[in-house]
Amino acid sequence: MSAALNPAQPQLDANKKAVMEFYETAFNRKDADAVTALVGDPYIQHNPQIGDGVAGLQARLRQLASAFPDLRVQVKRMVAEGDYVSAHVHAVRVPGQRGVAIMDVFRLEDGKLVEHWDVMQDIPEQSQNPNGMF
Repeated sequence: MSAALNPAQPQLDANKKAVMEFYETAFNRKDADAVTALVGDPYIQHNPQIGDGVAGLQARLRQLASAFPDLRVQVKRMVAEGDYVSAHVHAVRVPGQRGVAIMDVFRLEDGKLVEHWDVMQDIPEQSQNPNGMF
């Protein structure tokens, strides 16, 4: 549906762009300080391994960057509806490993990420089907 047919399309596109910028900044550039410009206040976290607020997020990002300096993420697809953006992501912590398939859901307000949920699944060596995880 074009923007002419869907007046919300520019905002949906802007939300997806904000989420993509978050992935690039937080994980691929490993710039925990710069995420402050992308995250709103309050920032509500539903992953039990990450604290609420920008400070909790930054602590986790710094921990990941220290433990996995070669961590890279690649967004495979993104869907936006209303104030929500869902992303299907391939994360590889160590080059050469299969990595993790992640489904993230973000809620945005005024162009900032304000809430996050995720589900992660290790990519197995063998699959019971030929479809792949992406």
